[in-house]
Amino acid sequence: MSSFDIAGDRLLEPLRNNRATNALFGAASTVGDFSVVWHVIGLLYAIGSVHRLQQALALSVALGCESLIVNQGIKRLFRRERPTTSGDHRFDVRTPSTSSFPSGHASSATFAAIVLTSFTGMPLALIWVAIALIVALSRAVVRIHHLSDIVGGIVTGAILGTVAVPIVSAFVG
Repeated sequence: MSSFDIAGDRLLEPLRNNRATNALFGAASTVGDFSVVWHVIGLLYAIGSVHRLQQALALSVALGCESLIVNQGIKRLFRRERPTTSGDHRFDVRTPSTSSFPSGHASSATFAAIVLTSFTGMPLALIWVAIALIVALSRAVVRIHHLSDIVGGIVTGAILGTVAVPIVSAFVG
């Protein structure tokens, strides 16, 4: 592990020992699996509008594409080992089947926040970013990822999200 990852792990340890943050980050890690939180947000956002439903469907399709690119493409290039096989013993999280770098949760969270922001603008963008940061950081808190994996995932998601926005916008207007 790099000195950055060791220092980050030390900084995150108090979050693992606090009941409230332990629950928050454990739940965030779980709802980030398969981008469930982002699909649910998209569907809730769609209530009452055919146009917003089209946007939600476009978000789900785009998230599927992002997942394929990250999990079946980029992660195979790096094949980095995770800090633990199945996470810190204080958390009940799914054991991942892919390599550690970049974090898929961080990538999809950043990607979703960018796409959702393109749909909603401010002030909802602040909510999307806050949820994305919690989901991304959760993966280092539960020790499924190194902190540098999170940074790599955020950068990856930002690049893919920036590329996706004009494509998604062309389909949903």
